[in-house]
Amino acid sequence: MSQSKPVVPQNDNVAHALAGAGGGILSMALTYPLITLSTRAQVESKRSADTTFLAAVQKIVAREGISGLYSGLSSALFGISVTNFVYYYWYEWTRAFFEAAAVKAGRASKKLTTVESMIAGAIAGSATVILTNPIWVVNTRMTTRKAAAADDDEKNAALPGAPPAKKPSTIGTLLALLKNEGPQALFAGVVPALVLVINPILQYTLFEQMKNAVEKRRKMTATLAFFLGAAGKLFATSVTYPYITVKSQMHVAPASDGTGAQKREGMMEAINRVVREEGYAGLYKGIGPKVTQSVLTAAFLFAFKDVLYEQTVKLRGRVTRKALA
Repeated sequence: MSQSKPVVPQNDNVAHALAGAGGGILSMALTYPLITLSTRAQVESKRSADTTFLAAVQKIVAREGISGLYSGLSSALFGISVTNFVYYYWYEWTRAFFEAAAVKAGRASKKLTTVESMIAGAIAGSATVILTNPIWVVNTRMTTRKAAAADDDEKNAALPGAPPAKKPSTIGTLLALLKNEGPQALFAGVVPALVLVINPILQYTLFEQMKNAVEKRRKMTATLAFFLGAAGKLFATSVTYPYITVKSQMHVAPASDGTGAQKREGMMEAINRVVREEGYAGLYKGIGPKVTQSVLTAAFLFAFKDVLYEQTVKLRGRVTRKALA
C-alpha cells in the first residue's frame, strides 16, 4: 500500500485536469454566443459596436443564421479543453507542492494561503498562455472573419451570378495565417495575455479563500461552487477587461501594413490608440456580454468540474480495483 502513494498526486493532477477540460467544454458550449458578441464588439469600430445586445443578436442571425452565433466554436472547444487541462494540471501540481511543504513544516492546516493561491495561479496561468495562445489567435480570427465573409455576401448579392464569399474553416484560417503572416502571428497578443494571467489569479484566489471559509462550516456542493465561481469571475473580469479588449484586437491585427513593413502594436500602444480614437469607453466594448459569459462560464465550469472530478476519481478507483483483483 505504501508503494502506491507516490503516484497518487500525479493521478490527482490528471483527474483534476480532465475534469477541468470536460467542465470547460460543457460551460463554453452553453455560453458561446455571448463570446461571439463580445469578441466582435471588441474588434469592430465604435459605430458598428455601439448597439444593443438584442440588436447585435438580430444582426448576426439575419446575416449568418443561427450558426453565426457559433462562429469558431470548434476551435474554441478544442482551445478550452487544452487550456483547462494545462491550467488545472499545473495548478494542482503546484497546490500539491505547497501542501507537502506545509506538512513538512508542521503547519496546522494544509489549505493554501492567499499568497500560495496567487503563486499557483501565476505558474499555471503562464504555462497555459504560452502553450495555448496560438489556438485563441485562430479562434478570434474565425469569430471575426466569418462576420467579414457575411458582409461580402451582402455586397455580392447585388451582382448577378457572383459566388458567395467562402466561409473560413479552422484549418484554412490557420494555414492562411501561417502563409501570410508567419508563425510569429500565432503569438500575437501574448504579452497582454500574460498580463491577463492576473485574471485567473484573482478568480481562483478569491474562489479558494471563499471555498476554505465555506468548508469550515459545511460540505462543498456543486451549487455552492457555481455561485462562488461566478463571484470570483465577476470580480476578475471586471478588473482586467481593458486588457481582454486589447488582446482580441492584437489577435486580428495584420502583421504588416501591406508594404512588408512590420506594424505590430505593443500592448501600451494598442491601449493608447483605443483611448485616443474612442475614449476610455473603447476599452470596455462588449463588456456586457463578456462579463455575463465569463460569469456563467466560470459558474458552470466549477459546478461541472466538481461533479466530473468525483466521477473521474470513482472511475479510477474501479479500474484500480479491477487491476488488483
